[in-house]
Amino acid sequence: MPKRVKELSALEVKRLEYPHEEMKAKGNKPLPVFKAVGGVAGLHLQLTPGEGKSWTYRYSVRVPGTDKYKRRSLGLGSYPEVGVGEARDRAREAKDKIRQGIDPIKERKAARVALAAEVAKLTFAQAIDGWDREHLHKFSSEKHRLIWLSSVRAVEGLQDMQVDQVEQEDVWRCLEPIAKRTPDTARRVRGRIAAVLDWAEDEKQRSGPNPASTGWIKRKLSAKTAGAKVTHQPALQVEDAARWMADLRQREGLGSRALEFLALTAVRSGEVRGATWDEIDLDKGVWTIPAERMKMKRDHTVPLPVDAMALLKALPRMESLVFPAARGGQMSDMTLSATMKRMHESDLKAGGLGFLDKDSERPAVPHGLRSCFRVWAGQQGFSREHAELALAHQFGDSVEQAYQRDIYTEQRRPMMEAWAALLGDKGTGENVVPMQKAGA
Repeated sequence: MPKRVKELSALEVKRLEYPHEEMKAKGNKPLPVFKAVGGVAGLHLQLTPGEGKSWTYRYSVRVPGTDKYKRRSLGLGSYPEVGVGEARDRAREAKDKIRQGIDPIKERKAARVALAAEVAKLTFAQAIDGWDREHLHKFSSEKHRLIWLSSVRAVEGLQDMQVDQVEQEDVWRCLEPIAKRTPDTARRVRGRIAAVLDWAEDEKQRSGPNPASTGWIKRKLSAKTAGAKVTHQPALQVEDAARWMADLRQREGLGSRALEFLALTAVRSGEVRGATWDEIDLDKGVWTIPAERMKMKRDHTVPLPVDAMALLKALPRMESLVFPAARGGQMSDMTLSATMKRMHESDLKAGGLGFLDKDSERPAVPHGLRSCFRVWAGQQGFSREHAELALAHQFGDSVEQAYQRDIYTEQRRPMMEAWAALLGDKGTGENVVPMQKAGA
């Protein structure tokens, strides 16, 4: 039976000092000395030559698969930060774990590894950066990429959270104020948050259901935005279209010609500004926009009306771009927007009504020309398929879309010619025979 050690008082522990003279007399090296303090078998105060003091609990554990034991020393903290009473409590706690078959040192190491792994978890802000590095080519333009990133970086409350700690309630707290102001933005931001968290899961940074994609949060968002008014881009009114085009054709500059071409083709601003001469077949009168420049990532063919062809043939070919900026490179979207703004202001100064959206009464913008075209096509009885294809909108399955794109290009030409005639005030299209719907 091991010898029972006297239980030292707090004062006696305080008086313990490193035995410099004793160690020197024995010729021993100045190594740490362990003094048993009693109270719990195996509890020692370690004394060092530098007058440092710390608690150590010494114990033995069986080596797995053998009858041998291995001695181990568990640090319990520095003295006097950890007093004698607390040191004995810690030693008793360790002793209880040993009785349960738990090695305190292994348990401590496992806890440290888990803590290190937890500390290594990315924050949501860091996950955004990681997502961005792997999706640099996802966007059609640098401007689109920066808008995407800024919208998700502006989400307050998530940026400093570790991605594995984000819950659906956290996401909703961030989305709710956005949904109150701009419902459409809230829907887009939810999808972007979900994309970042999906990336984090792929990187083993989190697991389980994506908190931004749960049915609960979608229902919350839907309920919050139900009945909310959807804000569209201000559109040119059909009855103002000919007057607007007449004004535009009196204006000089490549920006005005780009805007005119935009109106004649009913495409998006970026598709006109990025247009290159090798995309256009002047012999066939067809403009083929490659998938990488399209929002839906599908090739888009535009049957060019005679007026659009005449415009192109009159342009100088200064570089590969059809409508380059004055200093080279791609023309900015602001060039087109500024032209429309000046047209509206000039019409007002001349005593006109300007060019206002029918519902919002805001000045029409370039993107609103597409809405004007769509309203006109419906009024004239052109098929929905042809009108939607002209706008490069996605509908039907992939096979149907490919078939419609390839087969209906020429069938859409009469519609585009009628639209150009309206813009050129050559007739409003009342006498144009609309194309029948596919299969009619």
